[in-house]
Amino acid sequence: MEDSVEERILAGLDDEQRAVATQLTGPLCVLAGAGTGKTRAITHRIAYGVHTGVYKPQQVLAVTFTARAAAEMRTRLRDLGAQGVQARTFHAAALRQLQYFWPQAVGGSLPGLVDHKAQLLAEASRRLRLSTDRASIRDLAAEIEWAKVSMLTSDTYVEAAAGRSEPAGMDATTVARLFAAYEDLKVDRNVIDFEDVLLITVGILQEDEKVAATVRAQYRHFVVDEYQDVSPLQQRLLDLWLGERDELCVVGDASQTIYSFTGATSSHLLQFTGRYRNAKVVKLIRDYRSTPQVVQLANSLLAARTAESERRGTRDSWPTPLQLVAQRPPGPSPTFTECSDDEAEAADVARKITELLNNGVPASEIAVLYRTNGQSEAYEQALASAGIGYQLRGAERFFARREVRDSLLQLRAAARTAGNDDVPQQVRDVLSSLGYTREAPQSSGAVREKWESLAALVSLADELSEARADQGFTLQAFVAELEERAAAQHAPTVQGVTLASLHSAKGLEWDAVFLVGLSEGLMPISFADTPEGVDEERRLLYVGITRARKYLALSWSTSRTPGGRASRKPSRFLDGLRPDSGAARSYRQPTMRRERKLSAPAHCRTCGKVLASGAERKMGRCADCPANYSEETFEALRAWRLQAARETDVPAFVVFTDATLVAIAEARPNSLEKLAELAGVGPAKLDRYGESVLSVLAQTN
Repeated sequence: MEDSVEERILAGLDDEQRAVATQLTGPLCVLAGAGTGKTRAITHRIAYGVHTGVYKPQQVLAVTFTARAAAEMRTRLRDLGAQGVQARTFHAAALRQLQYFWPQAVGGSLPGLVDHKAQLLAEASRRLRLSTDRASIRDLAAEIEWAKVSMLTSDTYVEAAAGRSEPAGMDATTVARLFAAYEDLKVDRNVIDFEDVLLITVGILQEDEKVAATVRAQYRHFVVDEYQDVSPLQQRLLDLWLGERDELCVVGDASQTIYSFTGATSSHLLQFTGRYRNAKVVKLIRDYRSTPQVVQLANSLLAARTAESERRGTRDSWPTPLQLVAQRPPGPSPTFTECSDDEAEAADVARKITELLNNGVPASEIAVLYRTNGQSEAYEQALASAGIGYQLRGAERFFARREVRDSLLQLRAAARTAGNDDVPQQVRDVLSSLGYTREAPQSSGAVREKWESLAALVSLADELSEARADQGFTLQAFVAELEERAAAQHAPTVQGVTLASLHSAKGLEWDAVFLVGLSEGLMPISFADTPEGVDEERRLLYVGITRARKYLALSWSTSRTPGGRASRKPSRFLDGLRPDSGAARSYRQPTMRRERKLSAPAHCRTCGKVLASGAERKMGRCADCPANYSEETFEALRAWRLQAARETDVPAFVVFTDATLVAIAEARPNSLEKLAELAGVGPAKLDRYGESVLSVLAQTN
């Protein structure tokens, strides 16, 4: 007897996944470790609810954090026969509601949406006569975004920002003034930004009961993926969508919270059962992605932090992590490699990648992951020298490429007259006119990149044709899929080694992963100078480790440049993990910024008065006292700082604040020892930037 649709949906799920899929009502909290099949579990849950009649597809809203993840969820639901379910990001769902309800709730037409804050912030800075450059504008934009998703206004920002780094070297009061000026400018121009989309939607739902009732009648069941990443503002919107109901399924893993700097917090996930006393909790711990060797390393990384808490005997913010259980056969042990410098490390990685390629591992199944985007250049050069193709994640978007846009036009035209036979062959026939061939070209560069784009479309046609064979898959359906993916930037797999930052690798996986640059100052990053910041860096490394299915290589270098001082040390996170490291070293926890401000009073070196602000203490003189540095020196230091910030993909003020640059320009230290005496130049920054700063000073008058 043939199985029913419902039985087929549940087939292949493990016991825990099945528990998720069959718990269709009431609050449900799914604690899902990396690689445990959480997307499979929740999409099958939605599909099972639809096919059993418990859910009406149009009344289910599934929310995730990236357009790509939402598009993937829609694809899976369609393949499971659950069309009509809304799968969107928080912003996309809120914007759709705002567009619909604005005329009746506010009146008139919806204001324009600002894609980037830079231009308005630059104008607001000029109005306040503040000196800013491109890097400082980026830092200020990030700070204002954090404030808004934390539901702060310019009036409440100052108190909430106590203890935070000063963006662009500006104190909290100045940032608040700029925040207010930016908001005023938006009103003048009749525009809103992305955070406003959420804030205004929240405001309308709070103030207009009729609108709130309409939304709650539309959506009766909610699923939130990556729940550890919700901000206070997103949680508020979710609460308003729900009203007094509890038809909510949340999925997350506190050990993968890596976006705290954007306002994300895992507290909502960790406190879910306290809020919903009748909530069911299901833990997904069976790791289907990685080998036992990779899983053991990931577990050990988190266990070391748990053991540290137990040794101290104190309660802290570190939650007990999920203990993953590997389901795959054994594989090779992770490797640990120390290199003399960054160039040697990149060359070693390129050599190992060549070996993997020769052993049959596809280039698309290999990734090199680093902490900051500025680290990619060495690996781009090393792979190019080895004749290995690569793609930079976060570079030009797939659907913006010329050959992809041309392909979509040609396929759309062909779909008007095409039959329903052999869609993959039809795609090959169409793309052959644009340069697609069965065999890859031997050349590299633009020709190879173009072929790889076309080959990715062919592979996608093969994949979808097989997955939707029983749904009458046609060329028209393939074109519709491409258009939907283009709107969501859900790119197909492109051949070539992936180069990506650890943050951008979240949600992805590869057969082989190289984690590079694992030295103190980069992992954890030098500006992670609080216990919470260091914990987040540990979670970031955990995310990197769990991207690997089979091969995992970890490496670091003892010097930045060939022949440089071998002063770098391997990351503290590797202690106890690498074979020769022994027990974990004892690291003194970083001191909170608020505690550092309780040091002895500092006096102006010019007039002798007590210095009041942090900026004055860093400069070593009152803001009103005359400066005694060369403008040429200061501008040279600013130019160097901008380049350093770009290389490491961090805000400029994280390298050094303006106040610290002023102090350096005035003191003109001629040795690392003298440089270390200045406020704002700690051991990590001295090691990372000291020699470069002395070089800049030596080249100026």
